[in-house]
Amino acid sequence: MTIGLVLGGGGVRGAVQVGMLRALFEAGIVPDTIVGTSIGAINGAAVAHDPTIAVVDRLVEAWASPAAAAIYGDSWPKQLRRLAKSRTHLNDPAPLRALLVDMLGEEPTFEALAVPLAVTAASIERAAERWFDSGPLIPAVLASSSVPGILPATVIDGEHFVDGGIVNSIPLGEAIRRGATRVYVLQVGRIEESLVAPDKPSDVARVSFEIARRHRFSREIDMVPEGVSVHVLPSGGAKPGDEKLTSYRKLDATRARIDAAYEASARYLAQS
Repeated sequence: MTIGLVLGGGGVRGAVQVGMLRALFEAGIVPDTIVGTSIGAINGAAVAHDPTIAVVDRLVEAWASPAAAAIYGDSWPKQLRRLAKSRTHLNDPAPLRALLVDMLGEEPTFEALAVPLAVTAASIERAAERWFDSGPLIPAVLASSSVPGILPATVIDGEHFVDGGIVNSIPLGEAIRRGATRVYVLQVGRIEESLVAPDKPSDVARVSFEIARRHRFSREIDMVPEGVSVHVLPSGGAKPGDEKLTSYRKLDATRARIDAAYEASARYLAQS
């Protein structure tokens, strides 16, 4: 049996993955392979670097740190000045890079990780997903996490990359392709929420985006081959204000989501 972790995208809501990880480690479930996208690439890299329960406390500390708050934390005047200058993005990627260096070291590589890791990003030039699993780690994780309009595209070997969630928000199929036979999916809760036909302009974009995010995962769930088991860990449910959650500054809300995901996932694992 090869245990695979799939860490999906979802921005700030990705904090729930920390609670899921605690539940997994407490249940004695240690990954043999990890795939991640966007926020899942960040959390997945931390786990691949240190696949023990100790990483959970480090992730809690990281997401409660000033560095995390600074990722999306610039004031509107600063963001608007940066947008006017760059014409492409609101925020500086330096705080995210600093957070990754603090978690992973100065110049980590995929080859030095304790558990094999692959992360995906969307290539602008090729209009396609690319999987990174060798060479420098931090540029690949930055590429996977470069939310369009929020952070600049990450340039690797002359190619421009943006957030991996655009092309593969929950990369279940990739984990199976890489040999996982028992897969745990760490999603951020959106797939648990029902979609209904929009009745106002603001909902049209939201619902359309959610369809785009979810359809591939739904197809890959239906195509899971015989002999592979898939466990989608619960997030603990939606919380008031989720639709407005854009920053790690609300640390009480972040911790509440981590705790809820832990409790729900621990119950699920105890019953499975």
